[in-house]
Amino acid sequence: MATRTKSAKERPSYRCTECGWQTAKWLGRCPECQAWGTIEEYGAPAVRTTTPGRVTTSAVPIGQVDGRQATARSTGVPELDRVLGGGLVPGAVVLLAGEPGVGKSTLLLDVAAKSASDEHRTLYVTGEESASQVRLRADRIGAIDDHLYLAAETDLSAVLGHLDAVKPSLLILDSVQTVASPEIDGAPGGMAQVREVAGALIRASKERGMSTLLVGHVTKDGAIAGPRLLEHLVDVVLSFEGDRHARLRLVRGVKNRYGATDEVGCFELHDEGITGLADPSGLFLTRRDEPVPGTCLTVTLEGRRPLVAEVQALTVDSQIPSPRRTTSGLETSRVSMMLAVLEQRGRISALGKRDIYSATVGGVKLSEPAADLAVALALASAASDTPLPKNLVAIGEVGLAGEVRRVTGVQRRLSEAHRLGFTHALVPGDPGKVPPGMKVLEVADIGDALRVLPRSRRREAPRDAEDRR
Repeated sequence: MATRTKSAKERPSYRCTECGWQTAKWLGRCPECQAWGTIEEYGAPAVRTTTPGRVTTSAVPIGQVDGRQATARSTGVPELDRVLGGGLVPGAVVLLAGEPGVGKSTLLLDVAAKSASDEHRTLYVTGEESASQVRLRADRIGAIDDHLYLAAETDLSAVLGHLDAVKPSLLILDSVQTVASPEIDGAPGGMAQVREVAGALIRASKERGMSTLLVGHVTKDGAIAGPRLLEHLVDVVLSFEGDRHARLRLVRGVKNRYGATDEVGCFELHDEGITGLADPSGLFLTRRDEPVPGTCLTVTLEGRRPLVAEVQALTVDSQIPSPRRTTSGLETSRVSMMLAVLEQRGRISALGKRDIYSATVGGVKLSEPAADLAVALALASAASDTPLPKNLVAIGEVGLAGEVRRVTGVQRRLSEAHRLGFTHALVPGDPGKVPPGMKVLEVADIGDALRVLPRSRRREAPRDAEDRR
């Protein structure tokens, strides 16, 4: 009997490195998280009983816990503070991930210089570049400060040694996939190495009360590279988004233990560095003296921030049997849906055999259904070669039956449009409180919305909701 118990303890078992699911035999795919190639063998732990030990700190009522230790400190970049919930909390670990060349290192170098002071030193550790390369970027963007320390290291023990020497209040590591521990087998960036490096830096941050910013790589699918455990361990996960051919950059909160996850920070990347945009709507608009056919304005919500964006459409006679459908900044599937609704419910038959091009201005990506009405009106305006009334915005989701559905945050969207000088709006029914001086036309279906297109070149503004009644 004793022999049987011993062999059971020594029998190997298998565990998924992504979600921790355990099994008695090896599998190629984890049944729990559906990940491939993550099942690894490990020795089954012996059954043991843990006796109560001495506690480090006594448990106290939650009302007696001093919350001042978790007070956020500003990074010096207001747009990043907005996403973080006020700034960096001492002991917090933030993971910033994004595609190569999007501007992660430029942003964090700017944060490192602006947050450094006499009382708060900053340590910037780079594992991808040399110290001289980082210095050249710092000279270009003006990120030079006497309290900003720079080191080029790829060894975890050396990074921990720099922490003892500098004693920083903020650590920036670029990036976590380039640092490795000599005590762990595997190449830098592997799952075991990333777990070890992240775990050691998280422990150091909590013990020292030091804020830590980690740069993370992404895969070709846009997911953060490495084990999913990394996102669970850190306190904040930020996604840095943007088209490399456009100036706009967005920092979006994915996880935040100290604030909301529906905030978005807007930045503009240029030759002199990266700057925050408190009012980025100007990037997404084209100011004209006269309206142009095929253009319509809408108000999208990026997190809780309303942004006025412009949708453009162009239709031309097709020279091939299968007309082209090209989109930029818009979802192709939703544009195809709007084309079908316009043809069937709006009785516009000229779109089926024409090449159709639709895009947004300034590199913004419109994915929420609230932009459906603006897309439909831009396509109808392009098909009839008739411009929409000036200073008009369209907000609403369009269903396959042609109905215009309500969307969230209509009042915030209308307030932003009114602030930028727009005087007329097409919205679904019951929009709530309307800004003073703004004329709102409530539309029930796509047919009502298409009536704002003038039958002649004469520009007409939509009537007020009270006049319509």
